[in-house]
Amino acid sequence: MPAIRSRHLCSVTAALALTVAAPATAASAAEPSPAALREVLFVGNNWDGTADVIKSTGDFARIGRIDVIPDKDARMAEINANPIKWIYFMAIRNSVGEGHDQFVDDMYSTPDGRSVVVSRPSFADVVSLDLATGAVNWRFPVSGYRADHMAVSPDGERVAVSASTSDTVHVLDIDTGRELGSFATGDKPHENIFTKDGKYIYNMAIGEVNTQTDAPWLDWTKGDRRVTVVDATTFKQVKVIDMRPRLDALGLRDFSDAVRPAVFSPDESKLYFQVSFFNGFFEYDLATDRITRTKTLPKNPATSDDRTTFVNDSRHHGISMSPDGAKLCVAGTMDDYATVVDRATLTEGPLVTASKPYWATVSGDGKSCVVSESGTDQVTAIDFATGKKQVSVPVGDHPQRVRLGHVEPGWTSPTAR
Repeated sequence: MPAIRSRHLCSVTAALALTVAAPATAASAAEPSPAALREVLFVGNNWDGTADVIKSTGDFARIGRIDVIPDKDARMAEINANPIKWIYFMAIRNSVGEGHDQFVDDMYSTPDGRSVVVSRPSFADVVSLDLATGAVNWRFPVSGYRADHMAVSPDGERVAVSASTSDTVHVLDIDTGRELGSFATGDKPHENIFTKDGKYIYNMAIGEVNTQTDAPWLDWTKGDRRVTVVDATTFKQVKVIDMRPRLDALGLRDFSDAVRPAVFSPDESKLYFQVSFFNGFFEYDLATDRITRTKTLPKNPATSDDRTTFVNDSRHHGISMSPDGAKLCVAGTMDDYATVVDRATLTEGPLVTASKPYWATVSGDGKSCVVSESGTDQVTAIDFATGKKQVSVPVGDHPQRVRLGHVEPGWTSPTAR
């Protein structure tokens, strides 16, 4: 397994422009049915400014690549003309980007398979890109200076994006980019999850991950870290879940309460989540409002326990669940492995070597966990049944988020034509 990596300090940038809505046309009435579309996986290559489109099952072979920054010249002109924007842009390049710009964090395709919506941290925006032409359909600059994780509603019509420096989540119409509403969060909103009925949005705020006050006794300096639950129609706050007292009740006072990636059980009675600095995850029971189980995963001997060396405070970052709820898949980011965990017993399977795995998702047929290996520029599929590696597929520079989506039948990327 690779040796220790240096800490990525989180920085942000600003980019402002008008939101341009895609015009409605008569052709939009003839949208293909979901059954007629081709299911794929989108892989966001953060440092490249591209997204690879790969098969969602089988050999996971790449079928195309999308340029997610076709408007780069216009965005850079804005940045270079504004000293404050330029300072933020350069800060992200020289810290969290390790000398690279951050051009894609998250992405989802539209229900008709004709466009993909992408959050772009370095440009502090969300754009919709036409999958046939590569052109920008619309652009939405987020509040503050950085766009982060997104979530799409179960019907595919709304997308929620974290604006991490303004402590805000924007909810947009996925077809037009029109803002439907927004809501306030804790410090540095990160992960978003819609409930399966589409009624609620869960947002996880991770606090200040760009400081070096990482010792447990300085945890209070990290800010307001909480889970904010809102009504997905009115965007009114329904409740706030603070994991600090729930961790303290178990005697885990030295553990961070910054909830990172998380996944619901199929019946949404349990939430499984990772926290900053921890090599493992927790099970939270929504009905009793308490943490019911803790799973500590193995440490890689080559990984330092020095918290200041962890990527944005996260030792492990990425968790998914098989559709039947029987298995969890965990990306052990700083420990350079991924593993499948039996949900009933919390017993882990083989530790599959992976270079800085940054995310974990589920294949189209539900049989595999797919992790992005940002250290070796590939995605790796792991069999849920056996916990063993199936295949690795090369992708672009520094893959992070991997999302299931759709394209039209016979689709080829614009650059391939």
